[in-house]
Amino acid sequence: MDIIFRPEFLLHDTGMHPENKKRLETWAQSPCAEIPYDESLPGLIHTESYIRSVRDLCLAGGGHLDADTVVSGRSYESAVLAAAATVLASRTQNFALVRPPGHHAHPDKASGFCIFNNIAIAVQKLVNENKRVLIFDFDGHLGDGTEKIFYESDQVLYWSLHQSPAFPYWGDEHQIGEGAGKGYTLNMPLPPATGDDLFWKAIEALTPIAKQFAPDVVAVSAGFDAHQFDLLLDLRLSAGIFYKLGQWLRKNFDCFFATLEGGYNVELFPHCVDNFLCGVNNLPMAYKEQPTDSSMQVTEEFDFRLHALIDHLKPYWSLS
Repeated sequence: MDIIFRPEFLLHDTGMHPENKKRLETWAQSPCAEIPYDESLPGLIHTESYIRSVRDLCLAGGGHLDADTVVSGRSYESAVLAAAATVLASRTQNFALVRPPGHHAHPDKASGFCIFNNIAIAVQKLVNENKRVLIFDFDGHLGDGTEKIFYESDQVLYWSLHQSPAFPYWGDEHQIGEGAGKGYTLNMPLPPATGDDLFWKAIEALTPIAKQFAPDVVAVSAGFDAHQFDLLLDLRLSAGIFYKLGQWLRKNFDCFFATLEGGYNVELFPHCVDNFLCGVNNLPMAYKEQPTDSSMQVTEEFDFRLHALIDHLKPYWSLS
């Protein structure tokens, strides 16, 4: 797995904001990928009126799409290119290292720093080709936009591990989809202070469902804000867990790609990305940290939530 990067991702200028260009400056001298610029891509998910509102605000010099989501004069270009890079990653099994991120964006509105829903756009193209897609979202926040876009689909299995309570205040264990998609949404809400031990327990408990789904492609929303020193959440994952996630993907699935979501500690975030790529590419871990564990109180709450989720899913999947 290689990185897909363009310097245009740094042109999305958010100023003094958690989601800012410093997140990707480590890769500023990386080789530039050839990414077709395709303004039709957002229309696979987003309404015409919303796309026009984003473009017009950027043409006017920028401003706020909502209280949290800022755009500048070049943000529309960056957002279209981020979607295109994610589509390219889906074709080449690579990692689109993009900004703005996407998984909070809804068809008709921005949310949580996200403008266009990059992963949903790439997945919709695959669904249109009759592919079964597992979306695996390990960002520390629920990708509520992605989840709701595919909430009634049985062609997409959406699996998220995220802190709860936390923004966007959705994604409880009983929310498992609707209509034809009932049973095809897996929300694993993690209590604050969850460490490596419980995070990996959730991975092992729910992997059988992902395997039973038998996806043609795994689409990864790769967020690194669950790290113990991230600025926006209270989870306690070590950098080593992202290496294990990369290994897990390589060992369990034949076809997968990734796109970047969150991760806001600009010093440690690049180490987490490097570890993930090393795990995928079967290389030694680049950055080692002491593994973390969880308190008894956190473990009790986690076990209650995991067992509740499994109970909700038992009618739809074979679980021991």
